[in-house]
Amino acid sequence: MEPGSDAKEPHAVTVRDLVVGYIDALNAVGMAMRAAITPLEGLGDMLTLARSHRIIGRSGKVGSYSYQVHGVGCLFISDNGTEIDVDFTADGREVFDFWRLRCYGRSLPDPHDPTKQDLRFAVKSLKPLLIEVRPGWFSTASA
Repeated sequence: MEPGSDAKEPHAVTVRDLVVGYIDALNAVGMAMRAAITPLEGLGDMLTLARSHRIIGRSGKVGSYSYQVHGVGCLFISDNGTEIDVDFTADGREVFDFWRLRCYGRSLPDPHDPTKQDLRFAVKSLKPLLIEVRPGWFSTASA
């Protein structure tokens, strides 16, 4: 860019921004699912509801998100293709690891693929917002 140019440089997304973006996206999914699925209190309830086959199936679309229940978690994909994959503990707490954060970053409209080391540093910088619930697995402190 030439000096004096009015063009703005693109905003560089930091790895910390990426982690915060994942948390924000996970919160948005939770709000959308709770608004659309009446008996849903927390995202962890998706597992029980899908396994019962009474209210939702193992996959489907709710609002601007498609979802697929898997193992002990659920993959949500927004209309723009952003992937928010999350697992749940036995008590329904939302947990994620570095792999899920990388998948989220790679699925963004402007993809980012941080290293595990960079993600570890970013997650560490977000304490006490994030807590490590078991080695390599994280949750928000408010969850």
